[in-house]
Amino acid sequence: MSAPGVLLARQAFSGGAPGLRSQILLAAICSGYGVGAAVGWGSPEVALVMGDFGLSAAALVAAISCFIYARSRHSRFRPAWMLFAVSSAMASCGNAIWGWYEVVLDREVPSPSIADLFFLCFAPPAIVGLLVLAKRPVTRAGWVCLALDAWLIGGSLLTLSWSIALAHTARVQGESVAPAALALAYPLLDIVLVSLVLALHFRRSATNRSAVNTAIAALALTVLCDALFTSPLLRESYRSGQLLDAGWFAGSLLLAYAPWGARRTPEAARLPRGSRHPSRPVAGSLAALTPYLAAAVCTLGILYNVIEGRRVDRVVVLTGCTVVLALVVRQGIMLLDNIALTHELAQKENHFRSLVQGSSDVIMIAAPSGVLRYVSPAAAGVYGRDAEELVGSELACLIHPEDLRRVVHEVRRFLAASPADEPTTRIDCRFRSGSGDWLNVESTVNRHQGGLLFNSRDITERVRLQAQLQHNAEHDPLTDLPNRALFTERVRQALTGRRAGDSGTAVLFIDLDGFKGVNDRLGHLAGDELLIQAARRLQESVRSGDTAARLGGDEFAALVVGDGSRDQSAREYQVHEIADRLRLTLSQPYRVDGREVRVAASIGVAFAEPAITPTDLMRNADLAMYRAKAAGKDRVELYAPQMQADVVRRTELAARLRSALREGEFALLHQPVVSLATGRIAAVAAQARWRSSQGIMFTPAEFLRVADTAETPEAARTAELGRWLLEEAVKQAAERSRVGHRVPVSVRLSAGRLLDKSLPLGSIEALLTRHGLPSGALVIELADSDPRISFDDLEQRLVALRRLGVRIALDGFGSGYAAINALRRLPVDVLKLDRGLVEGVVESARLHKITAGLLRIACDLGMQSVADGVDVPEQVLALRAMGCTHGQGMAFSGPLDEYRLRRALVREEFPVPGGIALPVLTGGVLPARNGSNNETRVPPT
Repeated sequence: MSAPGVLLARQAFSGGAPGLRSQILLAAICSGYGVGAAVGWGSPEVALVMGDFGLSAAALVAAISCFIYARSRHSRFRPAWMLFAVSSAMASCGNAIWGWYEVVLDREVPSPSIADLFFLCFAPPAIVGLLVLAKRPVTRAGWVCLALDAWLIGGSLLTLSWSIALAHTARVQGESVAPAALALAYPLLDIVLVSLVLALHFRRSATNRSAVNTAIAALALTVLCDALFTSPLLRESYRSGQLLDAGWFAGSLLLAYAPWGARRTPEAARLPRGSRHPSRPVAGSLAALTPYLAAAVCTLGILYNVIEGRRVDRVVVLTGCTVVLALVVRQGIMLLDNIALTHELAQKENHFRSLVQGSSDVIMIAAPSGVLRYVSPAAAGVYGRDAEELVGSELACLIHPEDLRRVVHEVRRFLAASPADEPTTRIDCRFRSGSGDWLNVESTVNRHQGGLLFNSRDITERVRLQAQLQHNAEHDPLTDLPNRALFTERVRQALTGRRAGDSGTAVLFIDLDGFKGVNDRLGHLAGDELLIQAARRLQESVRSGDTAARLGGDEFAALVVGDGSRDQSAREYQVHEIADRLRLTLSQPYRVDGREVRVAASIGVAFAEPAITPTDLMRNADLAMYRAKAAGKDRVELYAPQMQADVVRRTELAARLRSALREGEFALLHQPVVSLATGRIAAVAAQARWRSSQGIMFTPAEFLRVADTAETPEAARTAELGRWLLEEAVKQAAERSRVGHRVPVSVRLSAGRLLDKSLPLGSIEALLTRHGLPSGALVIELADSDPRISFDDLEQRLVALRRLGVRIALDGFGSGYAAINALRRLPVDVLKLDRGLVEGVVESARLHKITAGLLRIACDLGMQSVADGVDVPEQVLALRAMGCTHGQGMAFSGPLDEYRLRRALVREEFPVPGGIALPVLTGGVLPARNGSNNETRVPPT
């Protein structure tokens, strides 16, 4: 039977968790030993060996197991397990000596003997080990109560055992002191051990509880066997190897298993506190009844003597008196402790009551039925209702009906969740105040005795502030209309909601034409007032289900939600009519600072398409709005797919401009400007051409139009083209002048480009000086002025250029009302007739009269005139007859490269139809803009 014990010890050495197999093995070994003891082991010799050395081996296994566990890192109560190891070692030595006498020497064990000394040394280490495992009292009164509880148990057991057996044992062994003392030592130590086991059972530490319980059970089994052995009846008939040894054997193996058995259920340490010790109330009740049970046992011992007719022993009387005295002292200590606890509880209750009553939060306790059982006094200040008024009312009656369903759902979800996973939750709802208003309340909810505990606070101001912040984040601060972010969200909802796929939904982009002039003339405050009035008109003009918004600056937008109509043409007409009505409304005069101010409105309209995104829809409306501005402003334009294609193509062409300049793909051509009277070349007009990859030359008309638009994103990219054109024209004119061809060169620049900071005044002067171009050899053709350009700044710039010897020509004269104002204020030397007048001067009598009148104005002001686009001889004759001095066009020559231009300059003149000389004004002639082939399109890239 020693092999299984060695196996158990080996498992202990490994430190592994025993598991179910270890428990089965332990039960099998103990059962096998019990069966062997019950049948006498088959022979007296085997019985002696198993009863002595078998017990010694089991105790040795327990000693080794406890010692190894005490030396491991994960052991918390190392001293306790080390003491248990010493106690088991004492038992092992005692049984080994007992077996030496009975088995080896084949003689009876003397009384007393060395074995008795080891057996008596078994109890003290075990007793101290139990004290180490116990939860230590924190006060002196606790230590006194622990000692009194141990004495109450021990004294009661001593009284009972003395009355039943110990008095008889003492009388039998009375003739010899040593045998009597030895006979009483065993039971008395067992009584002390049992007393501590019982007293400490309710005070054991919560750490490693399974191991402690197993160790206590092992010691209890050993003490029980000791008590049975102490009985005179069993003592006289006891022989080694009997059934009583099976109890000692099982106790030793159980103690060996104890420290490792806790590894079986490590998850027990992670259980929620409420479910870890379901029997804790019962254990607490037994602990409170311990003194009374001890007194009852003591009384039973005295009654036993009385019933048996014996004289009450002095030991019983003395022990009973001390037990009663200990009980009285213990009760007195408990009474004082209860008084102190009651006083402390009252203080804490007053403290928490003060906290609850003084808190600005409202604390409410609701029963499971939803009825309020307690409401703190803060309800009067927060809700405007007395706490007594709210107690007894249903919580559902106080919550806003729109929030009630959400609150009930959250409460049910919270109660269904595990308390360990979700101890609290938070609920926001509206709560009825005493005045009937609804307050925004935030509540922290906890479980409380089957009901709910609400800690509520008024957050109405916070909710109002959040709503205001949200409103400010989504609305324009000046007009209070939705801003771009909210407008985009409204468009997204219209495209994805129940109206998704409705092609009648449209977006309108609106720009106020002339608003910058109002800002410049009257100031930004007046401009803000105009924007406010425009926003009010826009808001009043749209339907209740539509959205008006301000996107920034003078740009507004409107979302017109579709009505589900399937007639697309009718819907387009309806929306166009709405947009035109908005245009008329926004174009009505505004009253600002006592003045009447007028602005116009350019509106772009884009309709929703299947699967279109809000960004694309708004982009389409923006493109349509810019098309309306480009087409003359104060109009409505519907988006067409070609608009996006034009933007893409223009952007791609502008993007290629820099690379084309860097790679030398541009060439400079010149078109002669010819005197209509003599046919002599009076000047040349510089024009840029783009050389394609096939070697074909194309005019960059689209690039030039982009460059003339000062505010387009492509303008910055095309500024380099204007600088290149100017520098290359000056450079080649200087080279021609050095070889004897002193012909002025003209370069076309817009007013916006002249005022651009990237082309300062000093740069032109430095350019002329660097190349040595003489005065009067450079002519700047001023394109049609942008209305947003300041005439004062432009006048100052042109005057400065004239001081450098640069001549100024007004290009496109007669094509707009701005030309008359420019002629009145700007220092102009030459008027260049727009090609639109020249093309119809022969066929249209009306244009003939207009052109003749303009030429008379130029003659009266002493200016030269140049007709652009003179392509046929009939135009030459008509213009010369009206007094036009110079012409440029295919009637004389197209744009020429440098080689052909010099050949033409050597020839000096072109044939003039009619051959009749007319008076010619003296002085040089301003060169002209691009020739009649300017409209040649650049092929798509």
